[in-house]
Amino acid sequence: MTLPFRKDLDKYKDLDEDEILGKLSEEELKQLETVLDDLDPENALLPAGFRQKDQTAKKASGPFDRERLLAYLEKQALEYKDREDYVPFTREKKGKIFIPKQKPVQSFTEEKFSLDPELEEALTSATDTELGDLAAILGMSNLITNNQFCDVVGSSNGIDKDSFSNIVKGEKMLPVFDEPPNPTNVEETLQRIKDNDSRLVEVNLNNIKNIPIPTLKEFAKALETNTHVKNFSLAATRSNDPVAVALADMLRVNTKLKSLNIESNFITGLGILALVDALKDNETLTEIRIDNQRQQLGTAAEVEIAKMLEENNKILKFGYHFTQQGPRARAAAAITKNNDLVRKRRVEGDN
Repeated sequence: MTLPFRKDLDKYKDLDEDEILGKLSEEELKQLETVLDDLDPENALLPAGFRQKDQTAKKASGPFDRERLLAYLEKQALEYKDREDYVPFTREKKGKIFIPKQKPVQSFTEEKFSLDPELEEALTSATDTELGDLAAILGMSNLITNNQFCDVVGSSNGIDKDSFSNIVKGEKMLPVFDEPPNPTNVEETLQRIKDNDSRLVEVNLNNIKNIPIPTLKEFAKALETNTHVKNFSLAATRSNDPVAVALADMLRVNTKLKSLNIESNFITGLGILALVDALKDNETLTEIRIDNQRQQLGTAAEVEIAKMLEENNKILKFGYHFTQQGPRARAAAAITKNNDLVRKRRVEGDN
């Protein structure tokens, strides 16, 4: 719907402003500048040159010279007379000098007490060992050494002198060393998978971060025809979506793989969805781990995962921490159902 006032403006759409300005005389241009003076200088819709009238009457003195300008400003600053102080500075100290108060020194007077003549005679004639035993019995452990205190108290409890101490010490921390690097030979393992080596049952490529993406895709391609590898793990190998797609194509063909671990990689929701779609028809894989990816998979991917687990009754272990409560409950119920089916088959087989 066209507004009424816009109908009157349509006739000005095809006007050439430059042509109109070119036909104006010098007086008409000055009159136009006077009209522009009334415009808002802060109007962002106008070009910067039209927001304010040029009020410079002085002719240009030449091209811009930065060094010359700085020299001129420095000269002007030196020639400018400093302002005189209203009150001259005389270094006179005003006010009272701060003198800290002297705190009274507390004096303690020794209390004089008298003992029974027999007790005073016993203490005077007592040896150092007997005085140490008496101090330990009275709990004055600060007056004797640890060895003396242990002789009196610890010996009766079976405590050794070396392990006895009245000083509380922190527990000694054992150093935690880094895990040794993965010793797997990548090229040799890949060739053994291609040769379908019957002795190679488990492949562990965890934490090998320098494996190229094409090499990881070759592993997936080689597993399509391998009939002996049961466990394949490539956690923390910087695998991405192309690797996940290659593994999905492998799961559609491979009928021997039991466990797959792709945790701690750079696989997004698209790569996980490709794996989920392949697992709908896979009937041999019983364990898969996809947790701790670089990005969150999202609600849509978690819903598809839960749907796949409900349709696939072969997966018994699924390693992933769901962020949504609905898919988490559905997945937990599906995994519990699959384990119950295995338990029932085992019980029926025993009978």
